[in-house]
Amino acid sequence: MEEKKNTNLSRREFLRRLGIGTGSAMAMMALEPLNIMARPTHKAQPESIHDDEPIRMTYRVQHGSHKQVSLLGFGMMRLPDNQEEVNKMVDYAIAHGVNYFDTAPRYMGGRSEVLTGNALSRHPRDKYYVATKMSNQNADYWDFDKAKAMYLESFERLKVDYIDYYLLHSIGGGGVDNLESRFIHNHLLDFLLAEREAGRIRHLGFSYHGDVSAFDWLLDHNDDYHWDFVQIQMNYLDWRHASMRSGRRHDADAEYLYDKCEKTGVQCVVMEPLRGGALARVDAEVAESLKAVRPDDSPARWAFRWVGSRPNVLVTLSGMNGMDQVEENVETFSPLDPCTEAENDLLEKMADKISGVPTIPCTTCAYCMPCPYGVDIPNNFAYYNEAVNKKIIPLPERDAADFAERRQLFIDGFNKALPDRTKWAHSCQDCEECLAKCPQQIRIPNQLSRIVEIMRKR
Repeated sequence: MEEKKNTNLSRREFLRRLGIGTGSAMAMMALEPLNIMARPTHKAQPESIHDDEPIRMTYRVQHGSHKQVSLLGFGMMRLPDNQEEVNKMVDYAIAHGVNYFDTAPRYMGGRSEVLTGNALSRHPRDKYYVATKMSNQNADYWDFDKAKAMYLESFERLKVDYIDYYLLHSIGGGGVDNLESRFIHNHLLDFLLAEREAGRIRHLGFSYHGDVSAFDWLLDHNDDYHWDFVQIQMNYLDWRHASMRSGRRHDADAEYLYDKCEKTGVQCVVMEPLRGGALARVDAEVAESLKAVRPDDSPARWAFRWVGSRPNVLVTLSGMNGMDQVEENVETFSPLDPCTEAENDLLEKMADKISGVPTIPCTTCAYCMPCPYGVDIPNNFAYYNEAVNKKIIPLPERDAADFAERRQLFIDGFNKALPDRTKWAHSCQDCEECLAKCPQQIRIPNQLSRIVEIMRKR
């Protein structure tokens, strides 16, 4: 694949050349029946962008359109709910060459699209690409009119009159039957294809979690739909350990997903390159192995470099929630230093080691929330995984001589991580409302019971 590293373009020249170059006349003529708001008049870019600083970001060229897309994409799922902070992060990202911003109606209960739209609309429209999704996982939105209303609301929240990258959100849960109910029988996919033809959607794709039969079905029908991209969960752990760790018969390793996209000629947008932050918080033994090779690189940088080294990856999404993460990730991709063969071999060995650690495969996406009984499911799992990585939990648990001491350390840590005990795992009532919502298909009540068992006295 063609790849371009800009090392001496000024920001002014970069911003001039990056425009998508396609006028919106066709889209504007077709927009009138849908009553989508007109694109707002944009203010000049914030003063924090320095025109004379070089853009060093690595770009990938999209098939067909030949757009230059930043290899680092800004995932807007875990934003601080503070517009000023989001504006600063977005300004810094754009100033350093990031031009792909990914959100969805489900993120932050809709706030993500609002925060994203407010931040991006301060910049000229042709200087960024925005991605959002048809988040109709709830059966109420299988109704065409309700789904269409969600689609139109995204335009209003994002303050745009066209969407650069639009996705069928989280295909796979429930297999092909669910896919057909959400998009085929109600003719919603036909509508989205027509919207792409009209120019209101510039590129159409789908994101995948779960039953691989739905993923296969959509790519096997690529001649009918001509997918512009596919978003998959991919990292060096899930490359060959996703199905084994999840224990799901219908799941697939990222290697299979990536290879099938490549063979089909469809580029990948990668989500969860850090597996919900887990690969940024590897245990000490793994961290030391990586540090011995590249002393200045964090575990997160290793994970990003591994994903970005794959040639069929168009964008690597990072769900950044603070300026420190934005700065570090921009540096990682400016330009990307691809992994060597020896480094890939090392990461494969580290994946084998990590896969033997009994962590819970939660990515903290919070789709399972809210719990009707108040359990903070993602943070229960996050602390449990941290305790496993720090070897606070004795293994085997109750056969260890120091179990009581480690149990108390575990509980003390829980008190700090979740001071409100009503949010602890023991509040779970096994209602199983969370099960259908989890894109990782984790048996959540069963995993919460593991935490309760550790806290129980002998």
